[in-house]
Amino acid sequence: MATVGTRYLAHARTDTEGRLVEAEEPLAQLQVACGGAVGTRLAIPELLALVEKTQRFGLRLARQFEAVDGEHRITAWVEIAPLTNEAGEAAGCTIDVVSWQSEDLPPENDIAAARRRIEINRHLADCTARLDSNQRLLSVETEAPDLAEFAQKALANVGKPWTDFVDLPGNAHQQPLHWRLLDGARCEIDGSQRSWTAHLEPLGQPQPGSAGFVLYLSADSPLAIADDGAAVETSEGPSFGRDLTPVLRQPINRIIANAETIRTKLAGPLADEYSSYAADIATAAQHLLALIDDLSDLEVVESEDFVTAPDRIELADVARRACGILGVRAREKGITLVAPPEGESQLAIAEFRRVLQILLNLVANAIRYSPDESQVWIRLDRIGSRALITVADQGHGLDEQQQERVFEKFERLGRSGDGGSGLGLYISRRIARAMDGDLTVESAPGQGARFTLSVPAADDLRQTPR
Repeated sequence: MATVGTRYLAHARTDTEGRLVEAEEPLAQLQVACGGAVGTRLAIPELLALVEKTQRFGLRLARQFEAVDGEHRITAWVEIAPLTNEAGEAAGCTIDVVSWQSEDLPPENDIAAARRRIEINRHLADCTARLDSNQRLLSVETEAPDLAEFAQKALANVGKPWTDFVDLPGNAHQQPLHWRLLDGARCEIDGSQRSWTAHLEPLGQPQPGSAGFVLYLSADSPLAIADDGAAVETSEGPSFGRDLTPVLRQPINRIIANAETIRTKLAGPLADEYSSYAADIATAAQHLLALIDDLSDLEVVESEDFVTAPDRIELADVARRACGILGVRAREKGITLVAPPEGESQLAIAEFRRVLQILLNLVANAIRYSPDESQVWIRLDRIGSRALITVADQGHGLDEQQQERVFEKFERLGRSGDGGSGLGLYISRRIARAMDGDLTVESAPGQGARFTLSVPAADDLRQTPR
């Protein structure tokens, strides 16, 4: 750490609009590093706030501010005084730098950076596919209309390498290559006029990819829509889930991905203040995307022809996957997720994807409304012919009246500012009942809440889905 402690290291002056009209080093250099210049509005957020306070109250201030110039964290002490002209009108401020400390920023955590890159790829993806350890297709999910042909071919040929269904320009090597060589590869897909980039997320430890991969396909440009900017209408009128959701999802995903790139400084050094602004943008976009997903699901589950695709599933596996997906969010609040231990089993007849959707909603709610440093349990049980999975938390709990209302549409029990739509539990119960199951709650004020999903149990391998 280098420290300079002489009095009045530099002088500067701002006008009434907060523009830095004069500045000596090192303040002038910091202004440039933060994205501004001498003659432009102060680009150092904490210093600008001090200048505006001085102008507002007409008082002299002596304060400390912090900033980041890309490689160093700056801590400076300044004295700011209001200026007036001959007519006694406000004319800006003087800034005198009393002390200036600069310390190197800590090195970026490679693991955290890799995890964030995966999150960015996940948000940008128009298509997600699950691969085995040899990069052979297991499943494909996409809502992009121009990938319908690709998805149909892939699902009809499960077990074949994913590279059989894309073109890799300029790559004549036998496929599939090692996953690291294909991560970030450009590709073309029949039926789509867009260019695509493939990203591979390896699963399994200690050997990455030993448990398979998640393939993310992201387009280099948004999907084209009608010339007038509107979603295409059918004879039945526009559908939010069918017509609007794919169009809205793509630009919002790009907002999230770009904001996360800025927040994590993947594109280069950036002041912490701007990184925080990017985090706010990403959070707001994620809330909007969650609302879009909820509204789309609402349309699906309320349609008369809504059905699920029941299969034999292992509830313990679904529970552990839900905990894995939400583990980072839980750790941010110091919350411990207690999943069913390895070896515990409860077979059921239900649709895997829908059960996972319900559990993700229940566990996310438990994390959101539980106190820091608490625990959330996911427990398995069976009563008669019903398989049960319960999510229990240590939150404030619900009284009897709240328990009656919690599954109602748009019901948020008076909560505000948490980004929720009030649709998650309503949709989850509709899905549960479509699987010949149910979703219930037991709670009391101060005793947490226990949400239980019940579905038909599977006794043995001879039982077949209904």
